[in-house]
Amino acid sequence: MAGTKAGAAKAAQTNKQRHGADFYARIGAKGGKNGTTGGFAANPDLARKAGAKGGRISRRGKATKKSDDTSSDE
Repeated sequence: MAGTKAGAAKAAQTNKQRHGADFYARIGAKGGKNGTTGGFAANPDLARKAGAKGGRISRRGKATKKSDDTSSDE
């Protein structure tokens, strides 16, 4: 019965009997507390500094304006 919908229901029932009715709520809460946004979303000043550093070492050339020579009379 493992790997079937009926097996999952049986396992869920067993987990609730062994560990309490709030078993899945408790393990879900643990996962939610573990997650942090982190990164640049949490620190915009760090993002600005990292972007400036990346811009300084960029291998792309300076931006140039393209001339519009596509309107020739041929």
